[in-house]
Amino acid sequence: MKRFQALLLVVVLAFSTVSFAQEKNHEPIVILISLDGFRYDYVERFQPENLKKFIANGVAAESMMPSFPSKTFPNHYTIATGLKPEHHGLVDNSFYDPEKDQTYGIGKTEIVQDGSWYGGTPLWVLAEQNDMVSASYFFVGSEADVQGVYPTYYYPYDGRVSNMTRVTEVFKWLELPEEKRPRLITLYFSDMDDTGHRYGPSNDEKLTTTLTKLDYELGALFEGLKSYDLDINVIVVSDHGMMDVTPDHFINLSELTKDIPARIVNDGALAHVYLEDKKDKQKVIEALEKSDLPIHITDVDDKENYQDLMYKDRIGDILIIPDRNYYLAWETTLTRMKDNMDRLDTEVFGEHGYSPAYKDMHAIFYANGPAFKSGLEIETFQNIHVYPLICKILGLPTPDNIDGRLEVLEPILK
Repeated sequence: MKRFQALLLVVVLAFSTVSFAQEKNHEPIVILISLDGFRYDYVERFQPENLKKFIANGVAAESMMPSFPSKTFPNHYTIATGLKPEHHGLVDNSFYDPEKDQTYGIGKTEIVQDGSWYGGTPLWVLAEQNDMVSASYFFVGSEADVQGVYPTYYYPYDGRVSNMTRVTEVFKWLELPEEKRPRLITLYFSDMDDTGHRYGPSNDEKLTTTLTKLDYELGALFEGLKSYDLDINVIVVSDHGMMDVTPDHFINLSELTKDIPARIVNDGALAHVYLEDKKDKQKVIEALEKSDLPIHITDVDDKENYQDLMYKDRIGDILIIPDRNYYLAWETTLTRMKDNMDRLDTEVFGEHGYSPAYKDMHAIFYANGPAFKSGLEIETFQNIHVYPLICKILGLPTPDNIDGRLEVLEPILK
């Protein structure tokens, strides 16, 4: 760990030596950092040094409520657009689009980079449309040509890129001349999500090890930013929380749906059912409900459950939703998952995607910088409201059709 701390110090000092000569620039900059899978209670539980300092001098929410489903792609893109998943089109990590006759999946690079899948106006697109330079070292949607627009600087996602490489690139961007310097930067780290999935959110030992390293890397970023004579505002968020699951709570999705005439997409905390013939809906619902399993069956046409759906066809006809702590698993994955748990020597793994009504699914929101009040704690709010806040700080026009509202978070501004 001492060698690691020394490396971070070298990085910070290397970039701090050239920054003091820069002219004061009062144009605000926003750096939006996502810590994937960082549950709302991790800071209180593990007391990470640098994040604690960051929070103490800024704003912290009790938690941030994700949109449903509490999955990575839908919620990152909700934060980026101010729209709920049913309004921006990424209704899950995996889903079927009948019109395209294709299945979106987070591992399908060609589809992920196809801007036609993405609705709304992401922050970087809005910035570029208003002649503002933007940059992204990973964020859902930033490598796609949404509305034909990319960030000025961006990278296709590659999880092998180290966190410090990402941090160093932020410093390089801030060193650019004013006309080339981004005023909106997005940054993404997956560490806590990776560990949470492998060992579950109750494994303090594994989570502490991961968070200690991540906190030092964030500390290098925070310390390095102090050397710039710029108005830099940092917002740290996550997309969702995490819940413990054990193998005795697996639900065999293959067996459950074997006689259903439909395309079934996704697993875990949610499965989408796209019927071959919509006339079969009631019969299929009744069959699923007779299974006597800990699941809930939702009719997507039920107006009490779903209203104003722009992307209803992508959601499907029926949703299969397991109870909390239960996991829908295909036959082919059951053995693999159990073998993986044996290899990791754990009896628990982590999952998300469940209803935001469960506090375990809640995420984080912390903010620090000249735009924000200091030492302020606020109540839980929905993640749709981050977008108009960032628009306000950067002086960008907020689209009229978003779900988020500025009045929710405007009180945290000076």
